[in-house]
Amino acid sequence: MTNISKFADVQSEMIGSGTSIWQFSVILPGAVIGQNCNICANVFIENDVVIGNNVTIKNGVQLWDGLVVGDDVFIGPNVAFTNDMFPRSKAYPEKFLHTLIKNGASIGANSTVLPGLIIGEGSMVGAGSVVIKSVPPNAIVVGNPARIVGYTDTQPDSYFLEIAGGDALPAVSSTNVRGVTAHRFPMFSDIRGSLTVGDFAENIPFTPKRYFMVFDVPSLETRGEHAHRVCQQFLICVRGSCSVLADDGNNRVEILLDSPEKGVYLPPLVWGIQYKYSKDALLLVFASHLYDSEDYIRDYAQFINEIKNSKSPNANTLS
Repeated sequence: MTNISKFADVQSEMIGSGTSIWQFSVILPGAVIGQNCNICANVFIENDVVIGNNVTIKNGVQLWDGLVVGDDVFIGPNVAFTNDMFPRSKAYPEKFLHTLIKNGASIGANSTVLPGLIIGEGSMVGAGSVVIKSVPPNAIVVGNPARIVGYTDTQPDSYFLEIAGGDALPAVSSTNVRGVTAHRFPMFSDIRGSLTVGDFAENIPFTPKRYFMVFDVPSLETRGEHAHRVCQQFLICVRGSCSVLADDGNNRVEILLDSPEKGVYLPPLVWGIQYKYSKDALLLVFASHLYDSEDYIRDYAQFINEIKNSKSPNANTLS
């Protein structure tokens, strides 16, 4: 059964069971709405709109042609969607741009979402944000323009507080992400300067075949956003600072690299992201294999699928 207010104008017959539509909402004939949705008061839904199951759309939202909303999505009050980058009165494009809101995403009150974007699975858009670029899965974005400030369900960085510093032997701390470890190397300082050192294979889990350095990254940008099927990586921010996010499909951890004595090991089949770069950041990355484009997994949904099907000891079994 659907629950439709007598004060709503519902012209579509493609509405799933358990959905409630409240007063003064308008639903045009072509709209498709799934099961157990809550469409609050004063919502307008145009024809070429598809809404999944268990979606909440709060008061004062307009959903225009070209919008696809996944399951379990929350859309806050007065969120503004758009579908034309160059609108003119009485001038219509041949096809409106499509915007995709993926499963489990949340969009805060009074946000504006430009057309043709993807709001990634499990992501969160802060209230009042203006989204001008697609949002990666699980990212938290805020501001105008919206920028990434964190990732959902991420364990805080505390690993370097747990392991010794100074001139102690190299120390290692496990994280809650399968196979990912935080490393602190010896640091020797005197009037001549400072030195930190680590031995490959002994202190770093592999002997590298390649290295690369990342620098001059604008502070709003993210790097990485991929996993490797075979290649292992070890990251050291030799100047400045940046944050490393590691994700095994079940757990996420964010680790701040802000000293050349600190490093992070990323095994295969771990999704890695680097962001929050300081202006002077210089990130050094050692890789266990030569570059191979086929070794990269660049789509998060594909990464989750490969994790489920993998027999690698570094892969988690997803529930």
